[in-house]
Amino acid sequence: MSRQRTLRIGWLYPTKMNIYGDRGNVIVLSQRAAWRGIEPQVVELDIGDPIPDDIDVFFFGGGQDQEQIAVSNDLAGPKGDRLRSAIEDGAAALAVCGGYQLFGHVYRPHDAPPLPGIGAFDIETDAGSERFIGNVVAESQWGELVGFENHSGLTWLGSGVEPMARIVHGRGNNGQDGTEGAKYRNALGCYLHGSILPKNPALADWLIARGLEYRGQDSELESLPDTLEERAHRSAVARARIERRDEPGRSLLARIAAYAPIPRS
Repeated sequence: MSRQRTLRIGWLYPTKMNIYGDRGNVIVLSQRAAWRGIEPQVVELDIGDPIPDDIDVFFFGGGQDQEQIAVSNDLAGPKGDRLRSAIEDGAAALAVCGGYQLFGHVYRPHDAPPLPGIGAFDIETDAGSERFIGNVVAESQWGELVGFENHSGLTWLGSGVEPMARIVHGRGNNGQDGTEGAKYRNALGCYLHGSILPKNPALADWLIARGLEYRGQDSELESLPDTLEERAHRSAVARARIERRDEPGRSLLARIAAYAPIPRS
């Protein structure tokens, strides 16, 4: 008899970094694993908790600046070193918004000292003067990704990471270079709330597979019926297209073009 597979999910700072429905990502990872007979085990890792050696997938959600200060302080030293080492070794991870920023080298808020991150991603983030709010569509190796951004941080990628996706609709990392998120080894960071994984099952399954692979388990995943997920995905794309069509200052031709189907790679 084959040994039952398990998926250990490390949920970073669930009481501090959990806004805009980010907890839904943990629910999706757990449920999509369970539907395949993989036992999900969620380990909550809050301030003061050490990073265990047996986590397969980390999730790090978004938070306000005040929460980020406390979390940045907690990640200083051995805890941040252990988390960065796990990512370097190939552990899977998804960090969203504030968590994404603290996976980088530094976040510089307005009128406050810079907050050091763990340096897992070669990125830096500055607080911007404009808030980016709205539905996002981006092209990626997992196909078309959708989510909802709500951030003023301007994130810039260094040479040590690649973009997680390329913006079709929305503002992305900084509103200038057309990138959304970052990818390094099996770790991903992005600004996509919503939460992102319920509407992007291919991305969720990639994280599950990489987590299983990291622990030396069989990473083959059978297909699941994703009718509801696909419906939610299409709805988010439609909303993004409407927002894009109605942006102030867009030409008539650009508004008409926004009704056209979004190209797939």
